Amino acid sequence: MSRLKACFDALKVENRAAFVTYIQAGDPNRDVSTAILKGLPGAGADIIELGMPFTDPAADGPAIDKAAQRSLAAGASTKQTFEMVREFRADDDVTPIVLMGYFNPIHHYGSETFCKDAADAGVDGMIIVDLPPEEDAELRLPAAKNGIDVIRLATPTSDDHRLPTIVNGASGFVYYVAVAGVTGGKSATADDIGDAVARIKRHTDLPVAVGFGIRTAEQAAAVAARADAVVVGSAIVSLIEQGLEKQASDANILENVLKFTQTLAKGVLSGR
Repeated sequence: MSRLKACFDALKVENRAAFVTYIQAGDPNRDVSTAILKGLPGAGADIIELGMPFTDPAADGPAIDKAAQRSLAAGASTKQTFEMVREFRADDDVTPIVLMGYFNPIHHYGSETFCKDAADAGVDGMIIVDLPPEEDAELRLPAAKNGIDVIRLATPTSDDHRLPTIVNGASGFVYYVAVAGVTGGKSATADDIGDAVARIKRHTDLPVAVGFGIRTAEQAAAVAARADAVVVGSAIVSLIEQGLEKQASDANILENVLKFTQTLAKGVLSGR
Protein backbone atom coordinates (compact mmCIF):
# COMPACT_ATOMS: atom_id res chain seq x y z
CA MET A 1 0.00 0.00 0.00
CA SER A 2 1.30 3.46 -0.89
CA ARG A 3 2.03 5.95 1.87
CA LEU A 4 -0.66 8.28 0.50
CA LYS A 5 -3.36 5.61 0.56
CA ALA A 6 -2.28 4.45 4.02
CA CYS A 7 -2.43 8.05 5.27
CA PHE A 8 -5.90 8.76 3.91
CA ASP A 9 -7.22 5.37 5.06
CA ALA A 10 -5.98 6.00 8.60
CA LEU A 11 -7.44 9.51 8.72
CA LYS A 12 -10.77 8.27 7.41
CA VAL A 13 -10.98 5.92 10.40
CA GLU A 14 -10.25 8.92 12.65
CA ASN A 15 -12.88 10.97 10.75
CA ARG A 16 -10.55 13.87 10.12
CA ALA A 17 -9.08 15.66 7.15
CA ALA A 18 -5.42 15.50 6.24
CA PHE A 19 -3.26 18.57 6.72
CA VAL A 20 -0.98 19.09 3.73
CA THR A 21 1.86 21.59 3.97
CA TYR A 22 3.92 23.05 1.13
CA ILE A 23 7.50 24.31 1.28
CA GLN A 24 9.98 25.09 -1.46
CA ALA A 25 12.97 22.73 -1.46
CA GLY A 26 16.12 24.67 -0.60
CA ASP A 27 14.41 27.84 0.66
CA PRO A 28 16.09 29.89 2.09
CA ASN A 29 18.99 27.42 1.99
CA ARG A 30 19.40 23.68 2.13
CA ASP A 31 20.08 23.40 5.87
CA VAL A 32 17.06 25.44 7.01
CA SER A 33 14.82 23.90 4.38
CA THR A 34 15.82 20.38 5.47
CA ALA A 35 15.23 21.27 9.12
CA ILE A 36 11.76 22.60 8.28
CA LEU A 37 11.01 19.50 6.20
CA LYS A 38 11.99 17.22 9.07
CA GLY A 39 10.03 19.29 11.59
CA LEU A 40 6.73 19.46 9.72
CA PRO A 41 5.32 16.06 10.76
CA GLY A 42 5.91 16.85 14.42
CA ALA A 43 4.13 20.17 13.90
CA GLY A 44 1.03 18.39 12.59
CA ALA A 45 1.58 17.89 8.86
CA ASP A 46 0.11 14.64 7.56
CA ILE A 47 1.41 15.04 3.99
CA ILE A 48 4.20 17.29 2.71
CA GLU A 49 4.32 18.93 -0.70
CA LEU A 50 7.89 19.78 -1.61
CA GLY A 51 8.29 22.36 -4.35
CA MET A 52 10.91 21.59 -6.98
CA PRO A 53 13.15 24.54 -7.86
CA PHE A 54 12.29 26.15 -11.20
CA THR A 55 13.03 29.55 -12.70
CA ASP A 56 9.53 30.26 -14.04
CA PRO A 57 6.77 28.97 -11.72
CA ALA A 58 3.92 30.41 -13.78
CA ALA A 59 1.05 29.13 -11.60
CA ASP A 60 2.53 30.55 -8.41
CA GLY A 61 2.05 33.94 -6.83
CA PRO A 62 4.75 36.26 -5.48
CA ALA A 63 5.43 34.34 -2.25
CA ILE A 64 6.26 31.01 -3.87
CA ASP A 65 7.90 32.66 -6.88
CA LYS A 66 10.30 34.48 -4.54
CA ALA A 67 10.90 31.25 -2.62
CA ALA A 68 11.86 29.51 -5.86
CA GLN A 69 14.31 32.29 -6.72
CA ARG A 70 15.83 32.17 -3.21
CA SER A 71 16.29 28.42 -3.42
CA LEU A 72 17.93 28.58 -6.83
CA ALA A 73 20.24 31.38 -5.66
CA ALA A 74 21.25 29.13 -2.75
CA GLY A 75 22.16 26.30 -5.11
CA ALA A 76 18.96 24.22 -5.12
CA SER A 77 18.50 21.65 -7.86
CA THR A 78 16.43 18.59 -8.69
CA LYS A 79 19.17 16.28 -7.44
CA GLN A 80 19.45 18.25 -4.21
CA THR A 81 15.69 17.91 -3.76
CA PHE A 82 16.03 14.14 -4.02
CA GLU A 83 18.85 14.26 -1.48
CA MET A 84 16.60 16.16 0.94
CA VAL A 85 13.88 13.54 0.57
CA ARG A 86 16.40 10.75 1.12
CA GLU A 87 17.66 12.46 4.27
CA PHE A 88 14.07 12.87 5.50
CA ARG A 89 13.36 9.19 4.88
CA ALA A 90 16.26 8.19 7.12
CA ASP A 91 14.11 9.27 10.08
CA ASP A 92 10.55 9.13 8.73
CA ASP A 93 9.29 6.27 6.58
CA VAL A 94 5.59 7.09 7.09
CA THR A 95 4.80 10.69 6.09
CA PRO A 96 3.99 10.95 2.37
CA ILE A 97 6.02 13.39 0.30
CA VAL A 98 4.60 14.82 -2.91
CA LEU A 99 6.80 16.76 -5.31
CA MET A 100 5.11 19.81 -6.80
CA GLY A 101 6.38 21.74 -9.76
CA TYR A 102 6.66 22.05 -13.54
CA PHE A 103 7.47 19.65 -16.33
CA ASN A 104 10.43 21.49 -17.85
CA PRO A 105 13.01 20.29 -15.26
CA ILE A 106 11.60 16.75 -15.42
CA HIS A 107 11.80 16.69 -19.23
CA HIS A 108 15.37 17.96 -19.02
CA TYR A 109 16.22 15.28 -16.41
CA GLY A 110 14.45 12.56 -18.41
CA SER A 111 11.08 11.27 -17.26
CA GLU A 112 12.14 7.64 -16.83
CA THR A 113 15.26 8.51 -14.86
CA PHE A 114 13.44 11.17 -12.86
CA CYS A 115 10.73 8.75 -11.72
CA LYS A 116 13.26 6.07 -10.80
CA ASP A 117 15.42 8.51 -8.83
CA ALA A 118 12.36 10.01 -7.14
CA ALA A 119 11.12 6.58 -6.06
CA ASP A 120 14.58 5.58 -4.84
CA ALA A 121 14.69 8.75 -2.72
CA GLY A 122 11.29 8.03 -1.15
CA VAL A 123 8.89 10.25 -3.11
CA ASP A 124 5.24 9.16 -3.08
CA GLY A 125 3.50 11.46 -5.54
CA MET A 126 3.85 14.31 -8.01
CA ILE A 127 1.75 17.34 -8.89
CA ILE A 128 2.94 18.82 -12.17
CA VAL A 129 0.81 21.88 -12.65
CA ASP A 130 1.54 22.58 -16.34
CA LEU A 131 1.04 19.02 -17.59
CA PRO A 132 -2.58 18.41 -18.68
CA PRO A 133 -4.11 14.90 -18.52
CA GLU A 134 -4.06 14.54 -22.30
CA GLU A 135 -0.27 15.03 -22.34
CA ASP A 136 0.94 13.37 -19.13
CA ALA A 137 1.54 9.78 -20.31
CA GLU A 138 5.25 10.58 -20.71
CA LEU A 139 5.39 11.07 -16.94
CA ARG A 140 2.41 9.09 -15.65
CA LEU A 141 3.48 5.75 -17.10
CA PRO A 142 7.03 5.70 -15.68
CA ALA A 143 5.67 7.12 -12.43
CA ALA A 144 3.19 4.25 -12.12
CA LYS A 145 5.97 1.79 -12.97
CA ASN A 146 7.90 3.16 -9.98
CA GLY A 147 4.93 3.28 -7.59
CA ILE A 148 4.52 7.07 -7.67
CA ASP A 149 1.07 8.67 -7.77
CA VAL A 150 0.41 11.39 -10.34
CA ILE A 151 -2.05 13.80 -8.74
CA ARG A 152 -4.29 15.79 -11.04
CA LEU A 153 -5.63 19.31 -10.56
CA ALA A 154 -9.26 20.39 -10.76
CA THR A 155 -10.36 24.03 -10.75
CA PRO A 156 -13.58 26.04 -10.40
CA THR A 157 -13.97 25.80 -14.19
CA SER A 158 -13.69 21.98 -14.23
CA ASP A 159 -17.28 21.04 -15.04
CA ASP A 160 -18.96 17.64 -15.30
CA HIS A 161 -17.79 17.36 -18.90
CA ARG A 162 -14.13 17.96 -18.02
CA LEU A 163 -13.88 16.09 -14.71
CA PRO A 164 -13.97 12.54 -16.16
CA THR A 165 -10.85 13.36 -18.18
CA ILE A 166 -9.12 14.80 -15.11
CA VAL A 167 -9.78 11.83 -12.85
CA ASN A 168 -9.18 9.12 -15.48
CA GLY A 169 -5.67 7.88 -14.70
CA ALA A 170 -5.28 10.06 -11.61
CA SER A 171 -4.08 8.49 -8.37
CA GLY A 172 -3.25 9.48 -4.80
CA PHE A 173 -5.79 12.29 -4.53
CA VAL A 174 -7.34 15.07 -6.57
CA TYR A 175 -6.07 18.57 -5.80
CA TYR A 176 -8.87 21.12 -6.07
CA VAL A 177 -7.56 24.61 -6.78
CA ALA A 178 -10.22 26.56 -4.92
CA VAL A 179 -9.82 29.86 -6.76
CA ALA A 180 -8.91 30.91 -10.27
CA GLY A 181 -5.50 32.52 -10.45
CA VAL A 182 -2.10 31.97 -8.87
CA THR A 183 -1.13 30.67 -5.44
CA GLY A 184 -1.51 32.99 -2.48
CA GLY A 185 -4.48 34.84 -3.92
CA LYS A 186 -8.00 35.34 -2.65
CA SER A 187 -9.91 32.66 -0.72
CA ALA A 188 -13.00 30.76 -1.85
CA THR A 189 -16.13 30.61 0.28
CA ALA A 190 -16.83 27.49 2.32
CA ASP A 191 -20.07 26.87 0.43
CA ASP A 192 -18.32 27.08 -2.94
CA ILE A 193 -15.70 24.60 -1.75
CA GLY A 194 -18.36 22.22 -0.46
CA ASP A 195 -20.20 22.29 -3.78
CA ALA A 196 -16.99 21.75 -5.75
CA VAL A 197 -15.86 18.81 -3.61
CA ALA A 198 -19.27 17.17 -4.00
CA ARG A 199 -19.09 17.65 -7.77
CA ILE A 200 -15.63 16.05 -7.97
CA LYS A 201 -16.69 13.15 -5.79
CA ARG A 202 -19.46 12.29 -8.24
CA HIS A 203 -16.67 11.32 -10.64
CA THR A 204 -14.06 9.63 -8.44
CA ASP A 205 -13.49 7.76 -5.19
CA LEU A 206 -10.13 9.47 -4.72
CA PRO A 207 -9.73 11.83 -1.75
CA VAL A 208 -10.13 15.52 -2.59
CA ALA A 209 -7.61 18.03 -1.23
CA VAL A 210 -8.36 21.75 -1.32
CA GLY A 211 -5.73 24.47 -1.55
CA PHE A 212 -5.01 28.07 -2.68
CA GLY A 213 -5.84 31.02 -0.43
CA ILE A 214 -5.90 29.26 2.96
CA ARG A 215 -4.00 31.38 5.47
CA THR A 216 -5.59 30.98 8.90
CA ALA A 217 -6.63 28.23 11.29
CA GLU A 218 -10.25 29.33 10.88
CA GLN A 219 -10.09 28.96 7.10
CA ALA A 220 -8.37 25.60 7.49
CA ALA A 221 -11.14 24.39 9.81
CA ALA A 222 -13.84 25.48 7.35
CA VAL A 223 -12.18 23.59 4.50
CA ALA A 224 -11.51 20.53 6.67
CA ALA A 225 -15.24 20.26 7.33
CA ARG A 226 -15.87 19.86 3.60
CA ALA A 227 -12.81 18.18 2.08
CA ASP A 228 -10.54 15.19 2.65
CA ALA A 229 -7.44 17.37 2.94
CA VAL A 230 -6.45 20.99 3.48
CA VAL A 231 -3.38 22.39 1.68
CA VAL A 232 -1.48 25.44 2.92
CA GLY A 233 1.55 26.75 1.07
CA SER A 234 1.97 30.48 0.49
CA ALA A 235 1.13 31.39 4.09
CA ILE A 236 3.91 29.11 5.34
CA VAL A 237 6.43 30.17 2.71
CA SER A 238 5.74 33.85 3.46
CA LEU A 239 7.03 33.39 7.00
CA ILE A 240 10.45 32.54 5.62
CA GLU A 241 10.49 35.74 3.57
CA GLN A 242 9.38 37.77 6.60
CA GLY A 243 12.11 36.24 8.70
CA LEU A 244 14.75 37.09 6.12
CA GLU A 245 13.49 40.66 5.87
CA LYS A 246 13.86 40.98 9.66
CA GLN A 247 17.31 39.37 9.48
CA ALA A 248 16.10 36.66 11.84
CA SER A 249 18.36 33.75 12.65
CA ASP A 250 17.91 30.39 10.97
CA ALA A 251 16.72 28.98 14.29
CA ASN A 252 14.11 31.72 14.63
CA ILE A 253 12.80 31.16 11.09
CA LEU A 254 12.51 27.43 11.78
CA GLU A 255 10.70 28.04 15.07
CA ASN A 256 8.21 30.50 13.54
CA VAL A 257 7.37 28.21 10.61
CA LEU A 258 6.77 25.21 12.84
CA LYS A 259 4.71 27.19 15.38
CA PHE A 260 2.50 28.53 12.61
CA THR A 261 2.16 25.03 11.20
CA GLN A 262 0.99 23.80 14.61
CA THR A 263 -1.66 26.53 14.69
CA LEU A 264 -2.94 25.53 11.26
CA ALA A 265 -2.91 21.84 12.21
CA LYS A 266 -5.14 22.58 15.20
CA GLY A 267 -7.51 24.38 12.85
CA VAL A 268 -7.69 21.34 10.57
CA LEU A 269 -8.37 19.08 13.57
CA SER A 270 -11.20 21.31 14.73
CA GLY A 271 -12.93 21.12 11.36
CA ARG A 272 -14.48 17.68 11.91
